[in-house]
Amino acid sequence: MPISSIAFGISTLAREKNKMFIASGSGSTDITGKQCSPNTIQWTYDTYMLAKSIGTQVVKSGGDKWFFITADYVFGHQLEHDTAHFVEAAGGKVLGTIAFPFPGNVDFSSYLLKAQASGANVLGVVANGQDLVNCVKQVGEFGLSKQLRVATPIVTINNIVELGTIDAKGIFLTETFYWDMNDRTRAFTKRVLPNIPGKHPPNMLQAGCYSGAMHYLKAVAALGVEKAKTDGRAVVEQMKRTRIDDDAFGAGSVRIDGRTLFPAYLFEVKSPAESRTPWDCYKLKATTSPEDAWPPLGRGCEFIHT
Repeated sequence: MPISSIAFGISTLAREKNKMFIASGSGSTDITGKQCSPNTIQWTYDTYMLAKSIGTQVVKSGGDKWFFITADYVFGHQLEHDTAHFVEAAGGKVLGTIAFPFPGNVDFSSYLLKAQASGANVLGVVANGQDLVNCVKQVGEFGLSKQLRVATPIVTINNIVELGTIDAKGIFLTETFYWDMNDRTRAFTKRVLPNIPGKHPPNMLQAGCYSGAMHYLKAVAALGVEKAKTDGRAVVEQMKRTRIDDDAFGAGSVRIDGRTLFPAYLFEVKSPAESRTPWDCYKLKATTSPEDAWPPLGRGCEFIHT
């Protein structure tokens, strides 16, 4: 469910019908905040985690002067705002921001010249899909890669593969899953690879679907099939009581508000010389613990009392 506005509707419906809902691709923190539901679990990522990981960890690595180029819609502005907050909290500065028409922008030259003139050493690109591809390619075409290191809060490995490591080299990004992270993620990838169209490794959202489904099935086994069919809330409660442990995400847990807790990883895209295959993209730069990566409890959730 990659669209948060639709996820809110499904979450409401699941509560009304006493079913259960796992959102693997919905980024809004309101899913476990003011629009939380005892029938809903949010897997994989949210905007708070993305912003905190990339904003905090990039500043720690020396990228302390930021300029943002942001897709001009609500989600883009919210993610920019959150990332800027963590940049400043870590001791960095935001030297400027500019919004571009979304989607389908093909010419980023004027925005990039303003970023260059600002004196920033990090270009925060808050965009996805073809807009991200176009912007990053033009960073290289204009010779700005040495001055501006690109950091993008919202991206998947598919975008990086589309760019290729020549254009994407050095980009900072955050994900909670990478297929080549360790022996368990490689084993998981080997099992599912034959069933993925194109026979390429799974991305973060696909891994989240797998992880959520596996944890659901463990809860069904514990409750019994008939109980699970008739009481979605009971399934969610069982999932919250049960520790997560699978080959995609490793060890984790489901918090009382429905937020799953895993480490968040800051990756840097490899250079062409470092990359063995098109999907051998990332090197790990920093890890944010599950305790620090995610939004705090409460935030308007009606059944949370902190």
